[in-house]
Amino acid sequence: MSTEINSDLRPVPCLLMRGGTSRGPIFLESDLPTDQTARDHVLLAAMGSPDRRQIDGLGGAHPLTSKAGIVRASSTPGVALDFLFAQLQPDSDTVDTTPNCGNMLAAVVPFALERGLIAPQGDTTTARVLTLNTGMQCDITVPTPGGRLQYGGGTRIDGVPGTAAPITINFLDTAGSVCPALLPTGRVLDRVQVEGASIAPFTIDTTLIDNGMPMVLVRAADLGRTGYETVAELNADVALKTRLEVLRLAVGPMMGLGDVTKKNYPKMCLVAAPRDGGSIAARCFIPHVCHDSIGVLAAVTVATACVLEGTVTQGLAALPSGLQKAVSVEHPSGEFSVELGLDPQHPQQVTRAALLRTARLIMRGEVMIPETAWKGQ
Repeated sequence: MSTEINSDLRPVPCLLMRGGTSRGPIFLESDLPTDQTARDHVLLAAMGSPDRRQIDGLGGAHPLTSKAGIVRASSTPGVALDFLFAQLQPDSDTVDTTPNCGNMLAAVVPFALERGLIAPQGDTTTARVLTLNTGMQCDITVPTPGGRLQYGGGTRIDGVPGTAAPITINFLDTAGSVCPALLPTGRVLDRVQVEGASIAPFTIDTTLIDNGMPMVLVRAADLGRTGYETVAELNADVALKTRLEVLRLAVGPMMGLGDVTKKNYPKMCLVAAPRDGGSIAARCFIPHVCHDSIGVLAAVTVATACVLEGTVTQGLAALPSGLQKAVSVEHPSGEFSVELGLDPQHPQQVTRAALLRTARLIMRGEVMIPETAWKGQ
């Protein structure tokens, strides 16, 4: 059968990959239009957005499976790869390239090896990756025994069935990834007065923080919840979600983010004392849907709040002693462990954040795009 395309569809090469607990197509930058508007139309067409089922594309009808990545060889000294993350939504025509995604980041080095952008280095391959969204750099290490990329292994991460090969991500500088600083207001605790036409006014303590992901942390108990509710219960809790959204809009300017009405950040997070042997319990919204687990950089940010004295986690978090802290963030489908290194001279200053993820190549080939989308129409 001929592979020649004789229709009004245009083939665009990509790899469909799982990165951590997320999934989406990853493209070489050179395979996409150079014009940003046309590029975004191609991504929307590839995912099948806007449509809540994404029935006409690769999307999985959920924000976690409505993600895409764009990779190129880097021209930055000391950096191997540039990565641009794109967050799409099932029922929206937005393509947000402002925030990071630590889950999809786990698939970048495997993608680069698959596409020949880098070569295996030995039993393991480490590449420095620059996330173009925020300028964040990290070193990512994947197993390549015998010079062959290995996906199979014994590492398990909650939110993904089975086990796979470990991928180590060592973040080099995540503080203030989108906000002006780690603590954009300069405070570990902000008492916010919230008013909105759809709710009764209320006052609540918050920690506004960005160590890789802009987040608003509140104690679940301060909103009349336990923090142990299921995802289904929280997604059905219209009163809670309404209050969280009004709060999110109120603190956006405080965090230096301006009007966040149409933005996918800051993420909202309810925190509570751990109950399964971890360090803190978390229920995150991304930003309007409760996350089945927790994002990589959200976990780093929550963990960071736990080691800062005076945040909303004070009195809730259970932490080990020492300057190297393994912080286990409990979430609806398990836990996520983050290793934080603290500055000996300034014990509240985080100098290192590292974690384990897994990734897998699901499919390789071409996604078919209408010619009109390629032209930015």
